[in-house]
Amino acid sequence: MTTSADRIEKRVLLRAPRDRVWRAISDAQQFGAWFGVEFESGFVAGTRVIGRIAPTKVDPNIAQAQEPYSGMPFEFHIDRIEPMRLFSFRWHPYAIETNVDYSAEPMTLVVFTLEDAGGDTMVTITESGFDTIPLARRAEAFEANDEGWTAQAQLIERYLALPAE
Repeated sequence: MTTSADRIEKRVLLRAPRDRVWRAISDAQQFGAWFGVEFESGFVAGTRVIGRIAPTKVDPNIAQAQEPYSGMPFEFHIDRIEPMRLFSFRWHPYAIETNVDYSAEPMTLVVFTLEDAGGDTMVTITESGFDTIPLARRAEAFEANDEGWTAQAQLIERYLALPAE
């Protein structure tokens, strides 16, 4: 787990085979179930995917924290999909103010990288590009997402502990 002023990195060892972890990350419905978003379509490289925040289905405490944002629009720009190895997207970090138009702001890049770890899977989650976020909200976005990725790593772990969909 490393951080700098521009980059957040979290590593988590998931007690699940790589193909199961891959589906949980690259399938929009599964991703949304643990992350807390209902997407309108699947993930396809080079496309924009729209969704709405919907509390996670795997942790009641985090779901309660997400509840005030339920229904808020949510947008990913799918960057790369390299099956069983890498999934990445761009987004507006910590874009939670309903009266703010974030569309003119630069996006950060989120990358999930998978590696075999015996019968388990090591996932590295990296978010970079905070140095391009407007100074007025850069530190808050960085701090919120640093905490957020710690929570999301726990959510995917809990999701994978459930019976496979």
